[in-house]
Amino acid sequence: MQEISHFFVYKLTYFDNLSFFSHALMVIIILVIGGLLSGFFVYTFAPEAEGHGTDSVIRAFHRTGGYLRPIVIPIKILTSAITIGTGGSAGKEGPTALFSAGVGSWYSDLRKVSWKRRQMFVIIGMASGLSAVFRSPLGSSIFAIEVLYANNEFETRDFIYVLLGPLIAYVITGYVLGWSPIFNIFNIQPITDIDNYVRIVILGVISGAMALLLPNFFYGVRDLFRKIKIKNHFKPALGALVVGIVGIFYPQTLGGGYQYIQSVLDGDLIGGILLILALMKLITFSFTVGSGGSGGVFAPGLFIGAMTGGFLGYILHAPIPAFTLIGMASVFGAAARTPLATIIMVVEMTGGYTLLVPTILGVLIAYLVHSQLNNIFKVKYVSLYEAQLLSKEFSPIYQMEKIRDILICNAGILNFDKKVLNNDDILSLLESGIPVQVNEKCYLFFGRFNKSVDLEVDDTGYFKKYKNVRIIYVFRNGRWFHSSLLNKLHPGDEVIVMGKKKDLASIRREFTTLSKIFSQLKEQKQYIESLKEF
Repeated sequence: MQEISHFFVYKLTYFDNLSFFSHALMVIIILVIGGLLSGFFVYTFAPEAEGHGTDSVIRAFHRTGGYLRPIVIPIKILTSAITIGTGGSAGKEGPTALFSAGVGSWYSDLRKVSWKRRQMFVIIGMASGLSAVFRSPLGSSIFAIEVLYANNEFETRDFIYVLLGPLIAYVITGYVLGWSPIFNIFNIQPITDIDNYVRIVILGVISGAMALLLPNFFYGVRDLFRKIKIKNHFKPALGALVVGIVGIFYPQTLGGGYQYIQSVLDGDLIGGILLILALMKLITFSFTVGSGGSGGVFAPGLFIGAMTGGFLGYILHAPIPAFTLIGMASVFGAAARTPLATIIMVVEMTGGYTLLVPTILGVLIAYLVHSQLNNIFKVKYVSLYEAQLLSKEFSPIYQMEKIRDILICNAGILNFDKKVLNNDDILSLLESGIPVQVNEKCYLFFGRFNKSVDLEVDDTGYFKKYKNVRIIYVFRNGRWFHSSLLNKLHPGDEVIVMGKKKDLASIRREFTTLSKIFSQLKEQKQYIESLKEF
C-alpha cells in the first residue's frame, strides 16, 4: 500500500515544476483511476468487499456464524491498497479487520469447527489485525467484542482467547517494526486544574454533536450513490472525482491523514484551519468509501476527532495536544458506539496514559450527548457501523438457536417429534413462511403479526379468536415471551403458532409471512451458497 501511494501520489503529483492546473489535473486523474480499478475488482469478484470491512465482519458474525468467502481476502487487500494508495480518503484498519477475520474464517474451514468456534476465530482474527495496525492489544481486543452491538453489550464468550491473539500480534509487530506507539505526544502533562475539566465537558458536548453528523452524512452519501443509475463498477470513480476536487485545495484530507494528526499533536498545525479540515475530511472520506471505494472509517473518524479537539483546544486556550487526543477518542467512541474500546485504543496508540481520566470524561460526555441527540432527532443512522445490532437477542444466528431451544422444550407438551425438531431444515422451513408439519395433525408456523388483537386463550392454551390455533411464543423488542405473560399482540410481534393446516391457512392473512430477521438470513445463506458453486 505504501509503495502504491509513493508511486502515484508523490512521484506523479508533487513535482515542483508542475503548474497548479497540471498538478490539480494529475491529482484528479490518479484518484479516478484508483476508483475505476477498485470498482472493477470489487464488483466483479467480491461485492461484499465494498466499503469499510468491519461492517462485513459484523454482518458475517451475526448472519453466517462468521463465514467469509476466501476470495474476499485478496480482493480487499488489493482494492484497499489501490484506493488508499492513490489518495482515497480512508483508513487501512477496516480492510485489515476484514482480511484478518477472513484468515480466521479460513482457519475454521481447515479445522472444520462449529459455527460458535468459527465466530471466536473470526473475532480473534479481527482483533489481532487491528492490534498489529494500531499497536493496541487491549483496546483492539475490547473493540472486537464491543463493536458487534450498539447498546453496550459485549460478546464476552472466550474473551481470554480473544485477548491472546492481539497480544501475540503486538509482540510480533513490535519486534519487527519497533515498539513506539503510532502517535507521539512529547512533554505530555496530566490535566489537574478544574478549568480544563470544564473545557473537556464542552469538548465532549461538541464531539457528541459531531458524532451524530458523522454517520448520517457518510451513509447519506452512500445512499445517494446507491440511487444513481450507473453500473456499480463506475461509482467509486465518480466518488473519487469529488474527492480529487476537494483534495486539490485541502490535500491534508487525502489518504489516512495520520501525519496531520501528529502535526496537531506536535503543535505545528493550529487555528481555524483545523475545523475546516475536519469538515473537508468528512466530505472526502464519505465520497471515497460511500461510493463503494474500499477503505476503513476508523482513521477518518480519528482525523475528524483530532481536528475537532485541536480546534477547541485552540479557541478555549486549553492544552492542544491533550484536547487533540481526547477529541479523537470522543468523536469516534460516540460515533462508533464503542466508548470503552476507543478510550483504551487511543491511549495505547498515543502513549497518553496520564490522560486516561480526562479521556474517559470526554468520551462519556460525547457518548451521552450523542445518545440523547439520537433520541431527540430520531436520526436514520445511529452508528458508523450499520451492521451493529442492538443486542444479542436480535442476532439472527442466536435467534435460530433460541427458536430451536423453544421448540425442543415444548416437544413433550405439544407432542412434537424431536427428530423433526433436530433436523436443520426445520428452521429454514419456519423462516420460509410455510407451515411445517411436526406430527400427523399439527403444523408450525412462524410469522410477523400485522395487527393488534387481544391475546385471549382458553384453558387448553388455544387462541380464542382463532379456533384450534395455539400460540407458543412471541418475540417482541428483543425478548421472547410465553403467551401466558401477554394480554395483547401488537403489530410487529413475531409469533410461533401451532395448529391444523387448514386453521393456520385461515389466519395467515393476519401475518407478514416472512420474518424480516430470518428472511435476511435466508437471503444471505442463499447468496453464499450460490457463490460457492463458482
